[in-house]
Amino acid sequence: MQNTYLPEGCRIATKENREALASPASIEKAAESGMILEATAILCDRDMSLHVDLGCMRGIIPRSEAVLCRDGEQVKDIAVISRVGKPVCFTVEQISYSRTGEPYALLSRKNAQRRCALYSLGGLIPGDIIPVRVTHLERFGAFADVGCGICALLPLDGISVSRIAHPSDRLTPGMMLSCVVRAIDPETGRITLSLRELLGTWEQNAALFSVGQTAAGIIRSVEKYGIFVELAPNLAGLAELRTDADGAQTAKMQACIGRYTGVYIKSIQPERMKIKLVLIDSYRGETAHSGIKYFVDTDRVTHIDRWRYSPACANRVIESIF
Repeated sequence: MQNTYLPEGCRIATKENREALASPASIEKAAESGMILEATAILCDRDMSLHVDLGCMRGIIPRSEAVLCRDGEQVKDIAVISRVGKPVCFTVEQISYSRTGEPYALLSRKNAQRRCALYSLGGLIPGDIIPVRVTHLERFGAFADVGCGICALLPLDGISVSRIAHPSDRLTPGMMLSCVVRAIDPETGRITLSLRELLGTWEQNAALFSVGQTAAGIIRSVEKYGIFVELAPNLAGLAELRTDADGAQTAKMQACIGRYTGVYIKSIQPERMKIKLVLIDSYRGETAHSGIKYFVDTDRVTHIDRWRYSPACANRVIESIF
């Protein structure tokens, strides 16, 4: 089995991983070769050591081997506790025996992460496209595993061009994504990600629609001048907000943010990057995540230097340069 530094959870069900954990002899062989394996952490004891179910024996990741920290940093309790019930990657350091003669394996997640940082992440540059797994969501963005449990930040403004209020409008924990490396901090090595460059330009998204069509969208925000309706993750249109004396219509539409709506496409204006819409029915449907559609073949394309969202005829330029 070749050591590939994928996000945690990607190798646990593979044939190579299952075979390596099939018996004490195969685990010893994995220890000798330095193979990176995965299994589920089932317990965190009072010493903050993780107990891992290897199938044929118990595995233990001591607190000091649970997380790769920068110089001077200490392993935080939450970083260990939060792994319980989830796949963890590790190398087998040695096989030991209990007082009753039962074998158990001493494991190191930190060693797997160190190798990932050195041999995989250490070679990344801005513009590289990599697979990631969403781990958890915060108001300001999503954290994603970029390899062996090492996390990077996907900021809110990098998730899509279409504005969203929270990462949960687009993403869910556990979701696999392809992302672009936006930046790498030269001092800490921390990676910042972006997704929007893979979700198509304005023209690519607008080409999916035409004037006179009625389409489904998601109401993302209600402003004084209109209602922004997301037609695709990188494309939103503006519908007029009907006015009334007591503001009841505005309040009603605010309550519909995040819900589906039917919209009639009134006009498409590339030079202004505008799509004018007419709401058909904005009160039905359930809150839902918009699907992720890539406009880049991420199996073939592994790097981009530049991405321009706006059409050549547009007055305003929206682009990313890596």
